Amino acid sequence: MPVEQAESLLASQFSIQHTYYRQHYPHGRFDIIMQGTKNIGRLYHDWSGDVVQLIDIALLSAYRGAGIGTRLMRAIVTEAARKHMRMQLYVEFDNPVRALYRTLGFAPAGENGIYELMHRDAMPFDEEAWASVRGLNNPFQ
Repeated sequence: MPVEQAESLLASQFSIQHTYYRQHYPHGRFDIIMQGTKNIGRLYHDWSGDVVQLIDIALLSAYRGAGIGTRLMRAIVTEAARKHMRMQLYVEFDNPVRALYRTLGFAPAGENGIYELMHRDAMPFDEEAWASVRGLNNPFQ
């Protein structure tokens, strides 16, 4: 597939997904995950109700496996705990990140097709994790 065609397809997919998220999470935020001055991923999240909804988190493949997603998730969980808020997310059953979510205190709470619904109660979390986000722009400051 030519580069221009691939870029057009990706832009179209992003637009459709972004529109879906905006319709279903009208108070949700869309943030770019950055390392220094480089855009390395995206984060959709909604803190508007009594449950933090982690809608989507994605890193560019070159930045996966380096602990960035783990540090970001720990920071999000720490902030939710600080605000005494429960959390919720959907994750594909075959996604290995489910193990990380379990270590962060998420537990299975249902399913929706190929997705598992996971919840985390409003409970304390290691505050030192918040400080471990060095090098990333913090979406909560």
